Amino acid sequence: MTVVTRFAPSPTGYLHIGGARTALFNWLFARRHGGKFLLRIEDTDRARSTQEAVDALLDGLSWLGLDWDGEAISQFARKDRHAEVVHQMLERGAAYRCYCTPQELEAMREEQRAKGLQPRYDGRWRDRDPAEAPAGVAPAIRLKAPQQGETVVHDRVQGEVRVQNTQLDDMILLRSDGTPTYLLAVVVDDHDMGITHVIRGDDHLTNTFRQLQIYHAMGWTPPEFAHVPMILGADGAKLSKRHGATGAEQYREMGYLPEAMRNYLLRLGWGHGDAEIIPTEQAIEWFDLEGIGRSPSRFDFAKLDNLNGHYIRQADDDRLVALTLPLLEKRLGRPLSEDERALLARALPGFKPRVKTLVELADGAMFLFAKRPITPDEKATALLTGDGKIVLRTLSDLFASAKDWTAASLEQVVRDHAEASGQKLGKLAQPLRAALTGSTVSPPIFDVVEILGRSETLARMEDAEKAP
Repeated sequence: MTVVTRFAPSPTGYLHIGGARTALFNWLFARRHGGKFLLRIEDTDRARSTQEAVDALLDGLSWLGLDWDGEAISQFARKDRHAEVVHQMLERGAAYRCYCTPQELEAMREEQRAKGLQPRYDGRWRDRDPAEAPAGVAPAIRLKAPQQGETVVHDRVQGEVRVQNTQLDDMILLRSDGTPTYLLAVVVDDHDMGITHVIRGDDHLTNTFRQLQIYHAMGWTPPEFAHVPMILGADGAKLSKRHGATGAEQYREMGYLPEAMRNYLLRLGWGHGDAEIIPTEQAIEWFDLEGIGRSPSRFDFAKLDNLNGHYIRQADDDRLVALTLPLLEKRLGRPLSEDERALLARALPGFKPRVKTLVELADGAMFLFAKRPITPDEKATALLTGDGKIVLRTLSDLFASAKDWTAASLEQVVRDHAEASGQKLGKLAQPLRAALTGSTVSPPIFDVVEILGRSETLARMEDAEKAP
């Protein structure tokens, strides 16, 4: 059997982070078994299903590196096929026409509520002669669901889950206007696409009971199901915008790498021993449904930041430069020159161990391209008064006469002066850092001195000395 999974999002304008995890699990399972990962856009809600929204979904998946096999399928484009299956069910006696008006259905529900009952369709047209149909009423078509026994879901995550058939009413398959319902369309699409495993959120578990009844009514073999617990915020509530970013594209804008997001989402609800850092190639080799837990997971930004920092340290320098350039140019309001790009590339090794996101990298690198005189922050300003100015004057003279402009050589010059003057190296390095970067935090300060070069370094130090 060839494993075939699918991701079937509704186009809401972005790829929700919970949906991204669902897509990842399906993608990993298919790749692990050498199968196919298909994409279906459930765009039956025409008011919300714009091409812009679809493009946002595809962009989010592409950024995460979750490639799908074949073309994305539009559920709306298959509406005629959905209706065809319903008419087959009519012919098989597995469905029937219901002529209830909206007013009748509402009266039925009110009566049930008054009796303390759960509102549900009472089956009044289930065995009724269609000849009694009222004139001018377009019928809906309902499933003739089993009224005895139970429907059982053998779930790969949740275990065996049962519901009594008396709790399920005859659901609508085709509305009176001829449009198919979601539950029907999903079953028909999954069957026609040859889906072998449905891996999705556990909020769909109740739908599965009804969908299984459609499979059975058509004599189709259902796929295996695996319902994954939801993702919660740090406070234990369902993940929402109040917890922070919920869309994949927001995490890209916040400076996270796609490989870090894949690793983090993988560990939200799935585990392999104590492994935390799991490269994608390893994840494909290890991933199985048995590793998915039954309990909800909590989104932890601190863990994501640490993981992203790891992947930044592992990333190729040229790639990081390319990813950071747009962020820097947006902040500067101009494109970087070739010389400035080369400057960033030289400085990058000093930043990589100290940042956790590309945004931090861009913010930290801004001092490289700042126009003179640079404006130090409050903490840096405090270091550039009194003794700080004296330090800068002394170091300026030492640097001006330095023959070898390398980090190691310049550091030795300052160390020799510190030893000779009985001062600690930090007391000299901090005013220097403040003058050159405008901050008290930077890559190793002597690396900064070498990268800025003799002319720019001495000019910034002079600016700081002259500042009021």
